Amino acid sequence: MQYQSTRDRNTVVSSSEAIVRGLAPDGGLFVPQAFPAAKLDAWRHLSYPQLAAAVLGSFLTEYDPAFLEQAAKETYGAAFSGKAGQVEPVADGLFALELWHGPTCAFKDYALQIMPKLLVQAKKNLGRTERTRILVATSGDTGKAALAGYAGLDGVEIEVFYPNDGTSEIQRLQMVTQTGDNVAVYAVNGNFDDAQSGVKRVFGDETVARELAGRGIRLSSANSINWGRLAPQIVYYFYAYFRLAETGGVAWGDVVDFCVPTGNFGDILAGYYAKRMGLPVGRLVCASNKNNVLSDFIRTGTYDRRRTFYKTTSPSMDILISSNLERLLYHLTEDETKVAGWMAQLAETGCYTVDARTLARLQETFRCGWADDAAAARTLHDLWAQDRYLCDPHTAVAFHAAARQRTAAPMVVLSTASPFKFPRDVLAALGLEVPASDFDAMDALTRATGSPAPAQLSGLKALPVRFDRTLDPAQIRTAALAARVSEG
Repeated sequence: MQYQSTRDRNTVVSSSEAIVRGLAPDGGLFVPQAFPAAKLDAWRHLSYPQLAAAVLGSFLTEYDPAFLEQAAKETYGAAFSGKAGQVEPVADGLFALELWHGPTCAFKDYALQIMPKLLVQAKKNLGRTERTRILVATSGDTGKAALAGYAGLDGVEIEVFYPNDGTSEIQRLQMVTQTGDNVAVYAVNGNFDDAQSGVKRVFGDETVARELAGRGIRLSSANSINWGRLAPQIVYYFYAYFRLAETGGVAWGDVVDFCVPTGNFGDILAGYYAKRMGLPVGRLVCASNKNNVLSDFIRTGTYDRRRTFYKTTSPSMDILISSNLERLLYHLTEDETKVAGWMAQLAETGCYTVDARTLARLQETFRCGWADDAAAARTLHDLWAQDRYLCDPHTAVAFHAAARQRTAAPMVVLSTASPFKFPRDVLAALGLEVPASDFDAMDALTRATGSPAPAQLSGLKALPVRFDRTLDPAQIRTAALAARVSEG
């Protein structure tokens, strides 16, 4: 299967090239030229690793199937404690797809534990021998998941940029305590969009590419702008549907709705890909926090980032520039000229409006909803009080939106992070006393709910901080060019 840029259909590459590059040279994102047909009957009883190999194999056609099978088996085994793709009933017809049982306690693990293997193999497929320097902008969870996946990997370096004071304390500690000689972590003055825009500017800077090439280094990305990051997320939509069908949550062939808390639009876009492949997906509900640029767009067709930026209790969604929306716009229009024009308007004016036909096509599948911190806290409280279901603030935003967009179809809410990543906010929502320390808050949350804190989070207290440098966005370029010990 070949991939093309959202801004120029004449820019065509293999899946290996798309994964190595990350971003198209024209600034667009790589998308598949066709959607492979799902083999629902053949896939429905597969284990998670087997299903991952099958779904990825339908997109990554030049990869050896044996390699994909082994990579998936190594990725989705012990590291996920036997809970990969776990679906939990919450109420009648309402389910949670818990995606936080991996090594960093967030859904990003599903992609970022296997993506390093895909990158290394892509370089082999292409005969590439240069070092790969990965730049990652993160609003919270992507940074740690990427660091965990790439730390210690031969031939690869990774630099992570997160918004200073824009993550939870646990998220920050997960990143700044990361071990490995090939990793670097920087706080960036500003918000996630500042960090993401700074990284994108580096990717578009030909002088950076030339200087690094002279040193035998090539840039790539582990953000969801990279196809290798997005493709593995398609798998859990299939797995969730199959488990619901297996347990009677849905009749085989009937549709299931999914509600996804999202800021960069990657996680929900993976559900759209599953639908286009033939999975019986009904509505995809986009759940936003107070930074509700996506909800407004789905409702009106106008994308306007010229608004107040809010720091919320769901920081991974504190985003005003949603990169993956560009992919959806291409699929809805199949018109790279339109897409390139809208993206140019966004860059130049901060706003664009799609035509009526595109909006109608968007609203055929997508619905939206949003919750501010107070509404999310009430939802989190009520879920525990009424259903004894404990979730984090991001997931609470999704449950709030799901309640307002439910149909007669079963609804699956994607639960994207462990509540113990945000213990103080969860305790506050439950109406309990909130200690000053996140680690004391973890203990209090365990006492209140009987749920143990994941060891990989509670253990952060004993780890030394390795990275404490803060940059302005303009300094990301300097960091990307910095000489590393690994070059010697």
